Amino acid sequence: CFVLQTEHKMSVEEVCRKYQTDIVQGLTNSRAAEFLKRDGPNALTPPPTTPEWVKFCRQLFGGFSILLWTGAILCFLAYAIQAATEDDPAGDNLYLGIVLTAVVVITGCFSYFQEAKSSKIMESFKNMVPQQALVIREGEKVQINAEEVVAGDLIEVKGGDRIPADIRVVSAHGCKVDNSSLTGESEPQNRSPDCTHDNPLETRNVAFFSTNCVEGTARGIVICTGDRTVMGRIATLTSGLETGKTPIAKEIEHFIHIITGVAVFLGVTFFILAIILGYTWLEAVIFLIGIIVANVPEGLLATVTVCLTLTAKRMAKKNCLVKNLEAVETLGSTSTICSDKTGTLTQNRMTVAHMWFDNQIHEADTTEDQSGASFDKSSVTWQSLARVAGLCNRAQFKAGQDSIAILKRDVAGDASESALLKCIELSCGSVRQMRDRNKKVAEIPFNSTNKYQVKTRETHGTSPRGSTSP
Repeated sequence: CFVLQTEHKMSVEEVCRKYQTDIVQGLTNSRAAEFLKRDGPNALTPPPTTPEWVKFCRQLFGGFSILLWTGAILCFLAYAIQAATEDDPAGDNLYLGIVLTAVVVITGCFSYFQEAKSSKIMESFKNMVPQQALVIREGEKVQINAEEVVAGDLIEVKGGDRIPADIRVVSAHGCKVDNSSLTGESEPQNRSPDCTHDNPLETRNVAFFSTNCVEGTARGIVICTGDRTVMGRIATLTSGLETGKTPIAKEIEHFIHIITGVAVFLGVTFFILAIILGYTWLEAVIFLIGIIVANVPEGLLATVTVCLTLTAKRMAKKNCLVKNLEAVETLGSTSTICSDKTGTLTQNRMTVAHMWFDNQIHEADTTEDQSGASFDKSSVTWQSLARVAGLCNRAQFKAGQDSIAILKRDVAGDASESALLKCIELSCGSVRQMRDRNKKVAEIPFNSTNKYQVKTRETHGTSPRGSTSP
């Protein structure tokens, strides 16, 4: 897509005509559904998954299990030789072979079921907190799953949002994006409606899928989705890369080489000695097999599996899910874990719990009937605070939710501003009416540099007046 991309050179009107959209109203719901059916969901194609039977075979025949299988086969071979040459062969080798086989099968099944159970839970996590996108369809702002975004959608992004698709920017207010995951640029890049470079990867009027908007706001038309995005093309190229072995897997492999070398060396040495001392070759072979099997640590695989499983269960009690048992040992040598919190460890939902005004901390009343109010709502300071929280706020309720409790309504907007919107809606009534009485004139969006937001709104028959929200 990006090789032949020319939308950055087109005017906004040309882009709208190409994608059959409207710069104000956006797509219609019917046309969006048509495009979604045509292009498929806005998601990267996942890499091919490993069949379950292959995973099961890896547990049975991978790593240290190979050594035990070799020992079991040699035991059965020794017993077969004894049974063919003796009238009443001893059953020691047969029993040892059965025990080794049982150990390998039981530990392999246990490891497979542990990882299969964890994998299913991890799969369920993917849909727990899906990425959202704010789109404008038929003139209404709608929060939808990012996978439902289609080419031609008119979307809005703000500081802290992830760009849900490749978009052609049509308007921006102090918008900067972090392209480090795509280009390696550590500094945030400005975004504006103007074409500044012939190369679509360098121009400022295109924002790319999976990059982050770090400050400001922007509105744009989606031009590429899913695998057709720039990031999608890169992901396709990297899908064939294989992950390296875990530390414990490397150590076990090294241990197997040592044990195998020692066992074969001792076995061959004693085989030669047995021949020199006058034993028959069958007796010497049985002696060889016995020496090799004796050097196999039969209980090591079961011990390692049990230790890792007990550790995984201990971690599960602390809400830590282990997907791969070998990762437990790797985690044990980890000193620092860096993770994104919002949307990963939390659901990015906030609620106003306390407010500070009149030099006091007041507890917010979150009841629908406002029966738990602990402060004087006639206070001039509270009225000023409520006005700023309601007017200097970009969040708004989605349409058609009048019959739903305020705290349970879906909101299009930032998590912090959504919490303020619900608080003021509960305490002061309709925020929409408040905004209708005070039309917006100008705005400086919040950004991480200034750490404030400013809006200028009309008042009743007087000159415009400003509101500032930190």
